[in-house]
Amino acid sequence: MEAVRRARSRAPGDLRDLVVARIYETAESICLRTVHRVTRPTAGWDTRFDDVLTSSLLGYPIMAALLGVVFWITLVGANVPSRLLAAALFWGQDRLLALLAWAGAPTWLTGLVVMGAYRALAWVVSVMLPPVAIFFPCFALLEDAGYLPRVAFNLDAILRRAGTHGKQALTMCMGFGCNAAGVVSCRIIDSPRERLIATLTNNFVPCNGRFPSLIAMASMFFATGLGGVASLWLLGTVTLGVAVALGMSWVLSRTALRGVPSFFVLELPPYRKPQVTRVIVRSLIDRALFVLARAAAVAAPAGAITWALANFAPCGASVLSRFAGLLEPFGRLIGLDGHVVAAFVLGLPANEIVIPILAMEYSGASTMLDPGGLDALRQLLVSHGWTQVTAVCFSLFSLLHYPCATTLWTIWHETRSKKWTAAAALLPLAVASVVCFLTSSVARLMRLAP
Repeated sequence: MEAVRRARSRAPGDLRDLVVARIYETAESICLRTVHRVTRPTAGWDTRFDDVLTSSLLGYPIMAALLGVVFWITLVGANVPSRLLAAALFWGQDRLLALLAWAGAPTWLTGLVVMGAYRALAWVVSVMLPPVAIFFPCFALLEDAGYLPRVAFNLDAILRRAGTHGKQALTMCMGFGCNAAGVVSCRIIDSPRERLIATLTNNFVPCNGRFPSLIAMASMFFATGLGGVASLWLLGTVTLGVAVALGMSWVLSRTALRGVPSFFVLELPPYRKPQVTRVIVRSLIDRALFVLARAAAVAAPAGAITWALANFAPCGASVLSRFAGLLEPFGRLIGLDGHVVAAFVLGLPANEIVIPILAMEYSGASTMLDPGGLDALRQLLVSHGWTQVTAVCFSLFSLLHYPCATTLWTIWHETRSKKWTAAAALLPLAVASVVCFLTSSVARLMRLAP
């Protein structure tokens, strides 16, 4: 044991990584001395694929192109079902109002149930269900084809430069589905230091709760023609989130969490033909419907509470208006307003409900806007002074701000530390505030915003 301790103290890096590296070097040396081929082996189609998909020249452009295609399919394909769902839900709202009127329900009960809970639920279903029902199956098909491990391979070099572990790329891929799941998946990283870095920065990868808001902003303020500009804008937003995650990993690995990156050993799985039907069904059930159910479970009570706050006015102004008024200076400072910041605060249980709460706040402080789809939502936002700069700041704040309550609870459960849980909330909030402040300031200097 004493010899092991001396060897560990003299080792320049992690002793386990050094042992693994020496094992691979020895195995390669033995193979070169003992294995002799009469003819040179021909490369199979999978090897040629890997030469292209993991090459230093084409690997990153192909990754960006595939992600851009997925976003384009999502943006273009979500418009029609969104409008149909909105029309159906608006029809259902009228039937529900007639039913409550026939039953003699009091006004406050009708407002709480229909104008609050039902309309919040209608917003979640009509605006968010079509994008997530398209995006997640597309992403799952790439995963089933064996492409995502190639993404981890491509990002390994960048992650090592950021002072963290290559497996963080896999946890970031999980974060695209759910940040809480991404935090749990950080268990695959052996080093406690690198595991904590991956945990603290996973939030910067947009999860399925943030994607609907980002997609909605891209569709309403940046969509032209066939949606190519909106797709590029969405791709840039996601790329920015990944870049911020890498940047914060670099900062943490050189300040509070210093250390030497450990080795990353990854065996690339073979390519396989995606099982399209099974993947689509599983993706819809495990991801899209799960997200929708969670959003609905949170959106309905949150809508009722928000309606109550919007209609309870003890001194002339509603509680919600007073709360938004308190946040107005901070909101203006970062290119938004107090209502938007209040929506983010009330949306802490789940990011999916930020837009429904904001729509309720903007729609007259007594009821939420009719679920008329993205066109009606855009008109509502523009009527309250929104411009493309506001949409940019909203997207950046949505991308970078603190994680949802479920993810924060998961971080506390994984770290058992109040300090790191608080850091997981405050660090993204600080980054989001600074980025939005700089963006809005540049826009004001260029006279693009008032």
